[in-house]
Amino acid sequence: MLSAQQLEAYITQNLACDYIKVLGDDGTHFEAVIVSPEFTGKTMVKQHQLVYAALGDRMRAEIHALSMQTYTPEAWGKLQVSR
Repeated sequence: MLSAQQLEAYITQNLACDYIKVLGDDGTHFEAVIVSPEFTGKTMVKQHQLVYAALGDRMRAEIHALSMQTYTPEAWGKLQVSR
């Protein structure tokens, strides 16, 4: 079974992240907030594809569901100010 911490490590090994938080306690269903400069200028679909690419085959084999909120550093900063 995969832990949220392991999933977080897999993502950060292959994607530069300014901030990442992964939650999930059943080993197959996860939710993540990911902030990466690599998302700049990309659509949400392309951002999610970058995360899937970072996870590689784990997305098919170990992870049943991954709900993501992806942000550029600029969008994340604006969100933090508005809270």
